[in-house]
Amino acid sequence: MISQFFVLSQRGDNIVFRDYRGEVPKGSAEIFFRKVKFWKEDGQEEAPPVFNVDGVNYFHVKVVGLLFVATTRANVSPSLVLELLQRIARVIKDYVGVLNEDSIRKNFVLVYELLDEVIDFGFVQTTSTELLKSYIFNEPIILDSARLSSIGPTGLFMQGTKRMPGTAVTKSVVASEPGGRKREEIFVDIIEKISVTFSIQGYILTSEIDGTIQMKSYLTGNPEIRLALNEDLSIGRGGGSAYDYRSSFGSGAVILDDCNFHESVRLDNFEVDKTLTLVPPDGEFPVMNYRMTQEFKPPFRINALIEEAGALKAEVILKIFAEFPSNITSNTIAVQMPLPKYTIRASFELEPGAVGQTTDFKEANKRLEWGLKKIVGGSEHTLRARLTFSPEAHGNITKESGPVSMTFTIPMYNSSRLQVKYLQIAKKSGTYNPYRWVRYVTLANSYVARI
Repeated sequence: MISQFFVLSQRGDNIVFRDYRGEVPKGSAEIFFRKVKFWKEDGQEEAPPVFNVDGVNYFHVKVVGLLFVATTRANVSPSLVLELLQRIARVIKDYVGVLNEDSIRKNFVLVYELLDEVIDFGFVQTTSTELLKSYIFNEPIILDSARLSSIGPTGLFMQGTKRMPGTAVTKSVVASEPGGRKREEIFVDIIEKISVTFSIQGYILTSEIDGTIQMKSYLTGNPEIRLALNEDLSIGRGGGSAYDYRSSFGSGAVILDDCNFHESVRLDNFEVDKTLTLVPPDGEFPVMNYRMTQEFKPPFRINALIEEAGALKAEVILKIFAEFPSNITSNTIAVQMPLPKYTIRASFELEPGAVGQTTDFKEANKRLEWGLKKIVGGSEHTLRARLTFSPEAHGNITKESGPVSMTFTIPMYNSSRLQVKYLQIAKKSGTYNPYRWVRYVTLANSYVARI
């Protein structure tokens, strides 16, 4: 049971606000944003997803830069409310096409209609895109393609022969094509978030992959489909080495620790031929979530070295090695490294001919930041930072520095080697478009190098 739901922009603007029970003050959105923006409790720089202020519980998730928030005075399950917020964001995205501030503002009537059907007097009714179709009557206002070019993950994928245009998957599930034709398309994404910790020598200490097979269906009539995965896929730790190349496909055995499936998935033949049978509901949904902690080759290797250069000086050398194929490019790479609290200045030296790289020293929180627009597979990049310290007493520089953290996105690459071999649709139709529909993307969830 929740009392309020609202969506805030990165600036704190109230885009959507719905009060279901009248138990929480109207100024809760401003209280929440101030608390999150200036959070300094528990020694953390960011507010946790759940916290309490003056007897009001605040729950929030951040989706594509927007804050989805729920409030209540009741003692409710945090995981339930956080999952509800994620599902509301997904339902809105299904109906308006792409989730951002402009699309919500243009479709505010539709969004409020959705909210009134999803939640009644604070209680959840349904979060199914398909079931909501019977109760939603407003038509979505779709943003023009020019404004979509830089929105969402579709901008990460290059267009090419037999590939669906980048904005196709950002259309509404209830909108028809020009001329009144129904869309007959289905999209599959394999999205993996990896967490890796390196030692000072560059060895892997911990590694984990959290992945999902995400599907978005525009098929009319909800036909049955079959999704085939790697033939040598195994679940559980008894499957052997991750580098056991037994597959005729040459991709190596894929060993997952555990996984779970969408309620629509049937596993009748999964043990035999690794195929999933399902009737996809309308909209976007996770077909399968999985976790992998077996050995895998991380896409990047980070080395960090600190050398003292005098009583009040030191030099930091950061090296990044891209250990993925040269035909793949990583985008939006950000490297951060906390420095000793007595650091007063930092000057940077990039490698000769460096393009699209930025450096900065955040004096307020004593942090080194290194940004790279893109990294091509097989390349190596180096940053040298010369630090100057204040004359006050200080301890061990190495122990007070780091760890180095890294965030990035790699389109058309997945570390686990999980693949969708084919997709079959039971219903025959001449309107299905045979585009290249499977997309892979690797994201950094937690990528850390110890100093």
